[in-house]
Amino acid sequence: MLVRDRLPRLGLLGPAFIAAVAYVDPGNVATNVTAGSEFGYTLVWVVVMANVMAVLVQYLSAKLGLVTGRSLAGHMGERLPSGPRIAYWLQAEAIAIATDLAEVVGGAIALNLLFDLPLVLGAIITAAVAMVILRVGDLRGQSALERVIMGFLALIAVGFMAGLFIDPPSAGPLAEGLIPTFEGSESVLLASGIIGATVMPHVIYLHSSLTTSRLGSRGDGHSVRHLLRATRTDVVLALILAGVLNLSLLVVAATSLEGLAGTDTLEGVHRVVSSELGAGIALLFAVALLGSGLASTSVGSAAGAEVMQGLLGVRLPVLVRRVVTLIPALVVLLLGAEPSRALVVSQVVLSIGIPFALVPLVLLTSRRDVMGEHVNARGTTIAAWVVAAIVIALNVSLLWLTFAG
Repeated sequence: MLVRDRLPRLGLLGPAFIAAVAYVDPGNVATNVTAGSEFGYTLVWVVVMANVMAVLVQYLSAKLGLVTGRSLAGHMGERLPSGPRIAYWLQAEAIAIATDLAEVVGGAIALNLLFDLPLVLGAIITAAVAMVILRVGDLRGQSALERVIMGFLALIAVGFMAGLFIDPPSAGPLAEGLIPTFEGSESVLLASGIIGATVMPHVIYLHSSLTTSRLGSRGDGHSVRHLLRATRTDVVLALILAGVLNLSLLVVAATSLEGLAGTDTLEGVHRVVSSELGAGIALLFAVALLGSGLASTSVGSAAGAEVMQGLLGVRLPVLVRRVVTLIPALVVLLLGAEPSRALVVSQVVLSIGIPFALVPLVLLTSRRDVMGEHVNARGTTIAAWVVAAIVIALNVSLLWLTFAG
């Protein structure tokens, strides 16, 4: 055992928290609040299941980068021939656009709630601030970016959990929500959105790139086995936090907003929260939504750049990429589409894209010629395939219910 393996693992934590902020982006807010306000505690089990699945998926992604020194997108770019590689990149880019749509629109809604700014202007400001956040990482390193993101997570936690202390949930109905059930095709749509907003494909790609250099100089002197143990701790802690925040959003909506008019949009939710829980809680909600949009769109931009670099070997200037991915969000807002509904639909698109990231991840981490002695245990591989099967089955059910109806 290396000497540094005996040292505390606290300094090795961080990459998973960058990934975790994407799990509490505005798309999560929209899907979880909508689920709680429309179906009460019915979909609590989906939030819990999605976060359990996310722990496994994000650990496998981090493990792939840590052990092989190459990201998931890099592995795919190396193995796929030209035509399939471009097709694979196109679907991944569509996922990145859907991600950016949710995050930029969410930030724009928050700025509108706080400062009455037009949504288009708010979207531009959100995108610009995200570039500044990424610049911190470029200038000061990944550790500095991790600290900034953790600060945003703390802000988001205060804002999204405050309502629980004003109107605590009842234990009985909350426990009943852990029993798997649906209430019609709309609940299946929301369940798919919750999973898409939790097990997010772009973060599967990103997390593997965050650990490719063994956490930078922090990893020097540590064995791979020790780094993997630290990574498990990192992932579990970060996603427990994200899971609690997601569950809080649904529970607050189910407890205080169920059946009330106007909860089908984030603007409406803000008004209802203000009338039911007070102006202070509504202000905290809006501030947390803004933090969610700013931090998550930064992570989304980094993920999109990593996918392009890994699959095509191309790295666009940050400004160029930021402008290109901003355009769809601006088009949606300029066309007058209902922003909150666009957020929910974007999360369903993410859910459909999960298998394209998850299946290669499971295959690669299950191969001894790729992972060596750190190849997945049989039980881990089985669990990962079960996760993939659940996501695919849910999407097939969603499509069938949508078009059959």
